[in-house]
Amino acid sequence: MTRHDRSTTRSIRKWYAAVATAGLVGTLLTGLTATGAQAAEGAAGATLPFTSVEAESATTNGTKIGPDYTQGTVASEASGRQAVRLAAGQSVEFTLAKAANALNVAYNVPDGQSGSMAVYVNGQKISRTLAVTSKYSYVDTSWIAGSKTHHLFDNARLQLGQNLQSGDKVKLEATSTQVTVDVADFEQVAAAAAKPSGALSVTDKGADPSGQGDSTQAFRETIAAAKGGTVWIPPGEYKLTQSLNNVDNVTIRGAGNWHSVVRSSRFIDQSSAPTGKVGLHDFAVIGEVTERVDSSPDNFVNGSLGPNSSVSGMWLQHLKVGLWLMGNNDNLVVEKNRFLDMTADGLNLNGTARGVDVRNNFLRNTGDDALAMWSLNTTNSDSSFTGNTISQPNLANGIAVYGGRDITVKDNLILDTNALGSGIAISNQKFMDPFFPLAGTITVSGNTLVRTGAMNPNWQHPMGALRVDAYDSAIEATVNITDTTITDSPWSAYEFVSGGGTGKAVKNVTIDRTTIDKVGTVVVQAETPGAVKMSNVKATGVGAAGVYNCPYPTGSGTFTLTDGGGNSGWDSTWDNCSTWPTSGGGNPDPDPGRNLAKSRPATATGSADVYTPAKAVDGDAATYWESTNNAFPQSITVDLGKSEAVRRLVLKLPPPAVWEARTQTLTVQGSTDGATYRTLAESKGYRFDPASGNKVTITLPASAPDVRHLRLHVTANTGWPAAQFSEVEAYLS
Repeated sequence: MTRHDRSTTRSIRKWYAAVATAGLVGTLLTGLTATGAQAAEGAAGATLPFTSVEAESATTNGTKIGPDYTQGTVASEASGRQAVRLAAGQSVEFTLAKAANALNVAYNVPDGQSGSMAVYVNGQKISRTLAVTSKYSYVDTSWIAGSKTHHLFDNARLQLGQNLQSGDKVKLEATSTQVTVDVADFEQVAAAAAKPSGALSVTDKGADPSGQGDSTQAFRETIAAAKGGTVWIPPGEYKLTQSLNNVDNVTIRGAGNWHSVVRSSRFIDQSSAPTGKVGLHDFAVIGEVTERVDSSPDNFVNGSLGPNSSVSGMWLQHLKVGLWLMGNNDNLVVEKNRFLDMTADGLNLNGTARGVDVRNNFLRNTGDDALAMWSLNTTNSDSSFTGNTISQPNLANGIAVYGGRDITVKDNLILDTNALGSGIAISNQKFMDPFFPLAGTITVSGNTLVRTGAMNPNWQHPMGALRVDAYDSAIEATVNITDTTITDSPWSAYEFVSGGGTGKAVKNVTIDRTTIDKVGTVVVQAETPGAVKMSNVKATGVGAAGVYNCPYPTGSGTFTLTDGGGNSGWDSTWDNCSTWPTSGGGNPDPDPGRNLAKSRPATATGSADVYTPAKAVDGDAATYWESTNNAFPQSITVDLGKSEAVRRLVLKLPPPAVWEARTQTLTVQGSTDGATYRTLAESKGYRFDPASGNKVTITLPASAPDVRHLRLHVTANTGWPAAQFSEVEAYLS
């Protein structure tokens, strides 16, 4: 689905909305052992049959790349925003945490190249190799404003031919081309299942399990003959050159998704709703989709499966969309499937969905929203996305709900959104008409978002980890967001916005019980009028300030944030709506030599004319803060965002010689809560002289306490009857 928020351009103070429409034709994972930042998922996400190990945590003689959050780079699309780059002859070796006999590897090779990786088990090279190719990568979508070449990774799988145990080692070695390895999934694949009693086999109708002949007609004939029963796909590979339709009142079952493989880019394409239910279970459909063509139904399922249908145990790969669902799919259950390497959505409920439950699935490397509900033509209602794990959607959102009534998004784990999207988006963006906005109660509960949110190059501002967007109409539904965990967001945690730039209101939103650990800019990014109540939101590691409250357009109204109690760690407010807070990029290990005060919120007892306190932390020594004149004592206070062990201050005035030498008498004070201050450096006169750069350095003792709020209390200035600083800089050493 083409996302038209991509075609909206926003500057800091002005929007340029240009919306065009074009539709499609219709780890931190529970059950995984993961490392590094993939350790805080709690109970959220799917229960999966494999264990993931990040390449950057394995043993390697290659080059570790990242972390990187720059759109269009290989590291930025990687799990954890890090990977290992191998030149030919270099390797990465994984140690297994559980028994396994198969692996799947997420990797990248340079554009236009293909090759293989040698595989070693406990130091012994095995005869099987892992094929790698750029064929399915490097996707361009020039019609989506703000997109760059993306979809840089691919996945390749291999059965090892032997059973390995915990502690065994598997080494992957690049042989003929550079390979960047992201993550390896190790799995104990069960033996092929037996044919169910009474099932009709596609091979009985002439299907070719070698994958050489075209098995389309054999599948069609078996489906027609098995109405009310089961179609059996024995172990093997089957090539389909055309899509299937008239799939009605039948179950199609394979021997397991590592054993029964269908090679098809369009498996089911049917617009008319079946009268009976359809079951699709336990086989793989692997396509040959290398580009995204929105007018082509290059999907596993395009259309309807009929009421009370089910899809489970599927391996879906190299398609445009996994399931693009229209028509009657009432009470459909989609569970325990793997969606890999889609060039667009993983699954999209494209209107009419009633009682659909999408649960316990794994999605990696989608080229648009991983899971989406879009209430076009008729509304989606009473449907849910529950307990899914979503990793690396490289364009758009992890989960997106565009309109709909009484929708639930619960217990999902979403990691590493890359560009033009959030971890979760609750939105009234319509794309086309007739559209049915959010209504009833929207429940967003128990979700974990890790490194989600992205910089939107069209808006020139960030998108939050969780976004509520009154894009085309005000949010009138009741939106309840509870029990959320947000970790290492490179930008903001919660964003409230009217993405069309028209100031539609975000209303009726209640947030309760959120844990935030490291957020690049702010906890609340409010850019449109509205009202939100927040309770029990606890944040640590806030990058810039607690709240950015700047509704757009100017004069459109106010955003009211009601404190429901129990909040902590985000009580400061960004005070300059003409600039965006800068971000640490979500890096958990920021530069220890950085200026802690740069671009931080600054307040003062008073200011003269345009010489506001923000000018003392803007990184420009030519601009300056000047206090109210003839009114000593005066002070300036900088909120560092969290308590820091400040050991050195550098205070500056503009360097030109027209600034005569002067002495300012001041005391350095600090506070952890912004209320109670203690002295860090006693009152003293400091001489500022243009001949020596017009700056002074104040060294604080090693015994000084950590402080969040840093204050300069000025009592005299021999050069002007006011306190003056062009830069207040704070350092750890």
